[in-house]
Amino acid sequence: MSGLEIGGIGFLVLLVLLALRIPIGVAMLAVGMVGYVAIAGHVALLSYLKTAAYWQFSSFGLAVIPLFVLMGQFAAKAGLSTALFRAANVWLGHHRGGIAMAAIGGCAGFGAIAGSSLATAATMGQVALPELRRYNYSGALATGTLAAGGTLGILIPPSVVLIVYAIIVEANIAVLFQAAFIPGILAVIGYLLAIAVVVRINPAAGPAGQRASARERWEALVDIWPVLLIFLLVMGGIYTGFFTPSEAAGVGSVGTFLIAVTRGGMRLKGFFEALLETAQTTGMIFLILLGAAIFNAFLGFSELTQTAANYFAGSGYAPLTVMLAMVVLFIVLGMVMDSLSMILLTVPVFWTIIAGLDFGMDPEDVKIWFGIIALIVVEVGLITPPVGLNVFVINSMARDVPMIETFKGVLPFLLTDALRVTLIIVFPLVSLWLPSVMN
Repeated sequence: MSGLEIGGIGFLVLLVLLALRIPIGVAMLAVGMVGYVAIAGHVALLSYLKTAAYWQFSSFGLAVIPLFVLMGQFAAKAGLSTALFRAANVWLGHHRGGIAMAAIGGCAGFGAIAGSSLATAATMGQVALPELRRYNYSGALATGTLAAGGTLGILIPPSVVLIVYAIIVEANIAVLFQAAFIPGILAVIGYLLAIAVVVRINPAAGPAGQRASARERWEALVDIWPVLLIFLLVMGGIYTGFFTPSEAAGVGSVGTFLIAVTRGGMRLKGFFEALLETAQTTGMIFLILLGAAIFNAFLGFSELTQTAANYFAGSGYAPLTVMLAMVVLFIVLGMVMDSLSMILLTVPVFWTIIAGLDFGMDPEDVKIWFGIIALIVVEVGLITPPVGLNVFVINSMARDVPMIETFKGVLPFLLTDALRVTLIIVFPLVSLWLPSVMN
């Protein structure tokens, strides 16, 4: 059996294991090791394993992952999600659908310091869902808004998924963060417009809340200064080149820790809880990274990725046709996989193919452009049936709302996502303009 055949079988076996709900880190590790032995022998595998973990995790750049995760944990303990939702609500809540719009605003603000979709959805769900219920918002709009809003956690920088993508393709993390900023703003605008259209068609779905006084509005804005401070300090430092991403993550973690202690009232128990949850999340991510490294080494030996790249390069297909096919595959995989798993499974193969095609752009620009497209489509997968993870998180908090209603609620947001993906594919400058200006 040729290496190419072994590679193809290994990829199919991995998909079967994932369908059986085997953790992706374990599945990649197992398939990668067995495939490696089948092609190169057990001695070569042992020789690779004795250094693989060290070289994988001794990189200083990887420190950015646990630090940003820790920053998000401290932000949750500081109660910043409540302050963000309240600030958005006093300004928008008196409009029809305004409380749902406020939830989107809160998700965007919290996502800017959390970097995780599931954390954003879960945290803002706890804060905003009671208010949406109090004003009799429809179950579909309330849960759909929060599920979709949670996806802003990985789109608006800092994003753990984008960091992992940068590590895989050896891209500049700071430039990727810059490139994600405008698409992130477009996502917020698109979601707000989706809510406005829904409540215009069905006014009963999102009744207007109470109008706040001018004093309450300005007090609420003053209340969110820590979020603005942390965002400007971290992202401003990265964008201007004053901090490296790892340094910025460290500064942000210390800043959110001080805010959590002085403002959120975090005590020793909360501190240890934040550390434990950070360690668990980081351990899970690092296991997946190790599994992906071994699996990708196996694919490299099998020459599957290079054969696929050569096929598409010589196929005569238009580069945009290949890109659209990948987008469709991303969406299909998103129905059954989480975002990090999708990035680690597909990007090593997809990027090899994309890098061999001529899009009429500089190769580094293509790397950034493709990363933003992949990030957005992965985000769409989090709310796509039948296994949109954000939908399950929010629906578990609103058990009286049928799952089908929540999926109906995310459909308007999926339409805006489709328009945004199309816009960025057709006009790459949407994601490349800000990095070109700042660099």
